[in-house]
Amino acid sequence: MKRDPTRRSFLSGMAAGAALMPRTLSGLAAEPSFSTTLPPRPPAAPDETYWEQVRAQFSFREERVPMNSANLCPSPRAVADRVEELTRDIDRDCSFNNRAKFRGLTEESRGAVAAQLGVSADEIALVRNTSEANNTINNGVPLRPGDEVVIWDQNHPTNNVAWDVRAARFGITVRRVSVPRRPASPQALIDPFAAALTDRTRVLALTHVSNVSGIRLPVPELAEIAHRRGIHVHVDGAQSWGALDVDLRRLGCDSYSASAHKWFMGPKEAGVLYVKEDRIGEIWPNIVAPGWGNDADPDVAGARKFESLGQRDDACLAAIATGADFHAAIGAAAVDSRVTELATALKEGLAGLGMTLVTPQDPSLSGGVCIIEVPGDRGTALRRLYEEHGIAGAGTGGLRLCPHVYNTMDHIARAIDAVKALREVILG
Repeated sequence: MKRDPTRRSFLSGMAAGAALMPRTLSGLAAEPSFSTTLPPRPPAAPDETYWEQVRAQFSFREERVPMNSANLCPSPRAVADRVEELTRDIDRDCSFNNRAKFRGLTEESRGAVAAQLGVSADEIALVRNTSEANNTINNGVPLRPGDEVVIWDQNHPTNNVAWDVRAARFGITVRRVSVPRRPASPQALIDPFAAALTDRTRVLALTHVSNVSGIRLPVPELAEIAHRRGIHVHVDGAQSWGALDVDLRRLGCDSYSASAHKWFMGPKEAGVLYVKEDRIGEIWPNIVAPGWGNDADPDVAGARKFESLGQRDDACLAAIATGADFHAAIGAAAVDSRVTELATALKEGLAGLGMTLVTPQDPSLSGGVCIIEVPGDRGTALRRLYEEHGIAGAGTGGLRLCPHVYNTMDHIARAIDAVKALREVILG
């Protein structure tokens, strides 16, 4: 897809600026210098020097290190500046005439995301978050009373409880599948789902990487099994888009949802819904707003019918392309490898302290989410981790730490040292 010269000239202008000078806030140390350029292409074997350059794209202070990518990531300065610049542009001139350019910029974002995920632009809807995307599938897939939906019991509520709500309204059946707490192989994850599918199963709703355990499902194998029975496979990719090297053709699902504010490190309140081309026609949207058309048949192309949501944040939608450029500058394989490297080092360090891992140590069974058990005071441990050691984690499923490309090995060592210092609180 042809790139818009306005965005390219904007990024070129940022490159000329190189870096901003640090500033001092009252009571706080000087913020680090950070770059507003896109990161350079990594060498064949990127080392810590390269990843320090990537870290320099982000404006967070070393006093407060984010390690909760499963919930919210900072955006690189290039993305934040793009949102700010385009928001100012709209505020200076909010006329239809000026805003007409955003149609092209939104299509540029769509094309960039489609290329990143290995699918066509017509199969991509730019929605508001994973929750909205999940509910579009939940409410839109045609089901009749007596039909069955099989779900993973570790799904997010919008891909779990939401199916229960539909069941209560329309008489479908929901079956939950549990997997071994500590799976020894991908087959241990495949077998429970294969056993749960029946002749009445119409949907298999999965999560690529669990936010409550860090377990990574073997989606391609599960999709192949389900497709033999004509079952629609939906995958919540909130913990994989932007963290793993995701090719949706290889993944094999019929629909996929994710949020830009998590591992994609993009603008806030933006997300993606992929629907395979041959499934788009049968799925109904949740919302019909201006842009849909004048009758029941949508006057929009492909998956765009799922983003007929009324007035949107045009600057946010346009900045998704800048987020895709950031990932492309590093490369999906390099991002995936770095996330694995950081998560592996973190898990090994925590296990070495005697902590019990909830997340499998085997990278083929996990992603970037890392969780340890906390039999002690979880709230106190999280508060002190942040206030005393400057590491921002979460209490989901235990003590959850999720490093990303903006984290360094020094951050990993700091998190391990912090857990060691809080050992008595964590273990109780």
